[in-house]
Amino acid sequence: MARPIIGRITLIAVYVNSFVVGAVIMGFEMLGSRYLYPYFGGGIGTWAALISTVLCALALGYLVGGVVIDRYPSPRVVAWGTASAAAYLAMVPSSSDPALSLIVSVIGDGPVGTLIASAALLLLPLSLLSMFSPVAIRLLLRSTEQSGRVAGVVYGISTVGSIFGTLFTTFELIPTLGSRSITYLYAGILAACGASLLLSPKAME
Repeated sequence: MARPIIGRITLIAVYVNSFVVGAVIMGFEMLGSRYLYPYFGGGIGTWAALISTVLCALALGYLVGGVVIDRYPSPRVVAWGTASAAAYLAMVPSSSDPALSLIVSVIGDGPVGTLIASAALLLLPLSLLSMFSPVAIRLLLRSTEQSGRVAGVVYGISTVGSIFGTLFTTFELIPTLGSRSITYLYAGILAACGASLLLSPKAME
């Protein structure tokens, strides 16, 4: 039996935000290499730390998002998570240099220091953003018979967004804008995503 959770406008907002959040997750991973490079270099060790951090963030976000949305089935759950990630990114440009310098001076620039630096830069905001996919699936699901299709569409849209974010950030944004400007841009985009869900019509009963 169909049980709609959200209205049509909110449904569209969820699909659009699935693309945008996917784009920002991978775009900020690529941008993270620019923040780490002056302190840890751009070698395979740095990229291993970045990729591992992103995978940990995805795992945490999927787990937490799945638990939270079962208890609080509302678009506002993911709206606040996205807004919190935006606030974190907005603080990165001014705090990254002091934080990374401290990590290098205390721990060094070896594997442990690189992993800690990558986690400090990426883990929290990307975990918050990774909550979006399981939350979106729960909000969009109208019946158990649609679960496979809904999950496939959400993860498909998010993955296409991730591909776009990787390529657009690498080949367009980084060569034309500074890392800090791009970070502020991402923060603004995420803030708009959060607002679009907060201002969407309330969930349907």
